[in-house]
Amino acid sequence: MEETVIRADRLTKRFGDFVAVDHISFGVRRGEIFGFLGANGAGKTTAMRMLCGLSRPTEGSGSVAGFDIAARPEMVKRHIGYMSQRFSLYDDLKVWENLRLFGGIYGMSGGEIARESAAMLSRLGLEAERNAYVGALPPGWKQKLAFSVAILHRPQVVFLDEPTGGVDPAARRRFWELIYDAADSGITVFVTTHYMDEAEYCDRVSIMVDGRIEALDTPRALKQRYGADSMDGVFARLARSAGKPKRERN
Repeated sequence: MEETVIRADRLTKRFGDFVAVDHISFGVRRGEIFGFLGANGAGKTTAMRMLCGLSRPTEGSGSVAGFDIAARPEMVKRHIGYMSQRFSLYDDLKVWENLRLFGGIYGMSGGEIARESAAMLSRLGLEAERNAYVGALPPGWKQKLAFSVAILHRPQVVFLDEPTGGVDPAARRRFWELIYDAADSGITVFVTTHYMDEAEYCDRVSIMVDGRIEALDTPRALKQRYGADSMDGVFARLARSAGKPKRERN
C-alpha cells in the first residue's frame, strides 16, 4: 500500500466572514508530483500555508510527513522543504555561504552540509560558481539552486509555490528535470503553478475555485472528463464558475 504523506480532511480557513479555504479533502502519496492549481485568490497559498504549519486551520484537520499540522506545526516544518515564488536565497552572499546558512537552519551538521553541498553543486554543474555571489547568477541557475537548497536536508516533502515564475521556457524544462529527480528519490513534490503546460508534468492535479477543490485527477483523466485537449481548456471550463455564490457546507 502506498504511503500517504500529505493528508487534508475538510480543511477550512476563515478570515471573519470570508471563507478562503472551504472544506478541502485530499491525499498525496510518497514520491508523487502533485499540482495544486487555481486562479489568483482561489485559496492555493492559504491552503499551502496551513499544510506547512504556518497558519492554523479554522476547521478540519491535516497531516504532513506524519505530523498533525495544527498540533505539531514545528515538526512539520522540520520535515519539509519550501521554495517561494519570490527568490528565497540571499543575493549578497556567495553560493557556498547560502548553502551553509540554510543547511544550519535545517539543523544539518557541518559535515552533512559540506558533503551534501559538494554533491549538489556537482550534480548541477555549479562547482565553478561556488564562490560566486548568488545575485550574479542567471535567473535559471538561481531557480535551480533555490530548489536544490530546499531539498538539501533530504525532506520527505517539498512545497514549491510557483517556482518557475520569471524564467524562460528552456529553463523551466530544466527545472522540471530536477523535480522529476527529486520525486524519483522518494521526495513528494507539492507544486503550485500558473503555467498550464506544467500541469501536464504532474502525476495528479487539483484545481481550486473560490476556496474549493472542483476537480482532482490525472491530467489525462481531467482532459477526458471536460472534453479538452489541454489543461488550459480544463482550467478555462472550471474557472467559469469562479465568483458564483458558495454553497453551504455541513
